[in-house]
Amino acid sequence: MFVKRLLANSSHRRFLCLKPFVKQTKYLHSAPKGLKHSNLLPFSDFLTDTHGRQHDYLRISLTEKCNLRCTYCMPEEGVDLTEKGKLLSSEELVQIAKIFVDEGVKKIRLTGGEPLVRPDVIDLVAKLKALEGLETVAITTNGIVLAKKLDALKNAGLDMINLSLDTLEEKKYAFITRRPIAGFHKVMNSINKALDYGYAPLKINCVVMRGLNEDEVTNFVGWTKDKQIDVRFIEYMPFDGNRWNDKKMVSYQELVSMIQKEYPDFQRLDDAKNDTSKAWKVPGFKGTVGFISSMTDNFCGTCNRLRMTADGKLKVCLFGNTEINLRDPLRDSNSDPEQIKELIGAAVKRKEARHAGMLNFVNMKNRPMILIGG
Repeated sequence: MFVKRLLANSSHRRFLCLKPFVKQTKYLHSAPKGLKHSNLLPFSDFLTDTHGRQHDYLRISLTEKCNLRCTYCMPEEGVDLTEKGKLLSSEELVQIAKIFVDEGVKKIRLTGGEPLVRPDVIDLVAKLKALEGLETVAITTNGIVLAKKLDALKNAGLDMINLSLDTLEEKKYAFITRRPIAGFHKVMNSINKALDYGYAPLKINCVVMRGLNEDEVTNFVGWTKDKQIDVRFIEYMPFDGNRWNDKKMVSYQELVSMIQKEYPDFQRLDDAKNDTSKAWKVPGFKGTVGFISSMTDNFCGTCNRLRMTADGKLKVCLFGNTEINLRDPLRDSNSDPEQIKELIGAAVKRKEARHAGMLNFVNMKNRPMILIGG
């Protein structure tokens, strides 16, 4: 069997800590009552884990490079980049994406590093949008060059944008990103242009760090009054090189209390299925607020996400340090899509019910965030 052959090969062994793969029936679930089976394919067994979670969302890192050096994402000394020949080419990336889409993935998000620094990003968006069965192509960007590329991205079919911004103060922006103040104004221009182009609600990701930007939380909430944005506050998470400690982390519960002091009618909303963000809103405001509480109130039970790094390694959990090498078997002249699918299925079947927990993350060896793709 292909999986066993790879396990026997020492060059793959550290990426394939897998139990023997047991081939099961292709599909687990039948169509819901009231819908004809011919109109709705049941979800693939290969992307369904042993806890019943159906993984229809794939995040693909396009590059390890970034034009910022954010303190919580990249070590101050930088990171050793993977040599170009070991990164997935455009053709390989689309090949792997098609395997996932054929098995039921409905949404692909392009991440980085900074995905918009990859020269072929527009072409990749167009090729992914052409995959039959894929409903959504999204991107997470720091916004530095978004305004320049927005026309082409829109024409290529980009459906959704998440933009990372951790402060509304230009000097603090320069400190956090370790880059000039001019970048702050480029990001603001990108936000306004994206809203003009109809990307609404535009999601704004903000990592909250005590002693750095927690004093701006209510300013971000006030920003939702007149803009169709969804500001999502993210609990500070530990990754290699970002000097995380629990004193710097501001919890979801504390953030809500801070906001309610200024906005007493701040209220909880219903969450969308599989949403990682807990939705809130100030009544009468155009925008909304969300909280991604990975550290204090995890959402592992409804997780439907898989991640692929720029060098072709599959991670079934952001915080897990097990990686499955899809790049090398893809390049093996003796492999075929069914064999790649077996590797994916085996990895998904081994996904744990929940991550290891906040106190254990610090001692777990994992890549810096920039080399994972978020």
